[in-house]
Amino acid sequence: MTVDRSEGFGERLLGVLLDRAHEMPPELIAPLVAEEVTRIGGRDVSVLLQDYEQLMLMPLRGRRLLVEEPQPVSGSHAGTSFLEAKTIEVEQDGGTRMFLPLLDGSDQVGVMAVTLDTVDDDDRRLLRRLAGLVADMVVTKDSYTDVFTLTRRRAPMSVAAEIQWSLLPPLRMAVPQVELAGILEPAYDVAGDSFDYALNEDVLHVAMIDAMGHGLSAAVMATAAIGAYRHSRRSGVGLSGIYAYMDEVIAAQFGPEQFVTAQMMQLDVRTGRLRWVNAGHPWPLLIRGHDDIRQLHGTTTLPVGFGGQEPVVSEQTLRKGDRVLCFTDGLVEEHRSGGKEFGLDQLTSVISEVSLRHHRVRPMVQDLSHTLKQARGGVTTDDATILLIEWRGGTADHLATLD
Repeated sequence: MTVDRSEGFGERLLGVLLDRAHEMPPELIAPLVAEEVTRIGGRDVSVLLQDYEQLMLMPLRGRRLLVEEPQPVSGSHAGTSFLEAKTIEVEQDGGTRMFLPLLDGSDQVGVMAVTLDTVDDDDRRLLRRLAGLVADMVVTKDSYTDVFTLTRRRAPMSVAAEIQWSLLPPLRMAVPQVELAGILEPAYDVAGDSFDYALNEDVLHVAMIDAMGHGLSAAVMATAAIGAYRHSRRSGVGLSGIYAYMDEVIAAQFGPEQFVTAQMMQLDVRTGRLRWVNAGHPWPLLIRGHDDIRQLHGTTTLPVGFGGQEPVVSEQTLRKGDRVLCFTDGLVEEHRSGGKEFGLDQLTSVISEVSLRHHRVRPMVQDLSHTLKQARGGVTTDDATILLIEWRGGTADHLATLD
């Protein structure tokens, strides 16, 4: 049997882009994409990247690119494509404007927009794959350029926030069994809050921390805590061992009066078995539907750095569709204009309201964060971080055939 290995049009277009992009300077990637899009009759190419607050999509500048006005994440065609990770087509005079999500794995980088006179399924397939290639190139080259980082900024960023953003994993991760998404406030001045996660085979590892204090000193302590968490997690120790190692590192480096509140979790993505250690952190919330919201209580231990005893590991079996919300105390201890703390009751009420509006994790996190900020008077005087996890159940065996 002879296999046809000749190069088709789509392979040739994507192949040329990939071949040329390897040593292409970062600022020329978007113009190169615009050039290649013209080969399928496309025009008015725009690349929009999400800003750090997840409020706007910011236009990337470059030759051959149409530089549009920043587009709101909420209420725009580009924003809908971004939040829902799907292609949006809008009929216009003289053609169809297509908005395609830039997906790196399952994380959303931004949106690519292009106009075609007519659109068929071949165009849709080719542009969807082209958008995926663009996202990969943006993420890869972002590691050695400031071009994309500066595009995403809408305000000056503090040194502490620079450290925290460089420390974070992607803000969204999704596989068939589980999805999570996170957000940090204030985006341009966050200091002591951070989170980390890793999906290793059937176990999702998650940590959320809140380092004592504000500013650069808190960011440095948070960096040490996340580094200790990653090191112990990758060494294969259990939750109790992770706590002990983090505690040892923080105590040794920062002394007996400094501490980090923390929550470390492990979720078996096949069975829904959730295990966690709480070290002086706010209890996570279990969200079942939109009206069943409860705290996941357990046994707490001293914050990291205070030399607590071996922690008790708490456990809960999730149902398919359950969501677990982890958050830092800035979310509930913020004082509103009248001087009263925002509080857990108000948080639960807002979660219930937002859950009715969103079935997807990423839009819910974005809406929840900004709704809470407005409910607190539109300001955040303390770090306020959210991480939402949804357990979907099942396996990913259908995605690959293994010998």
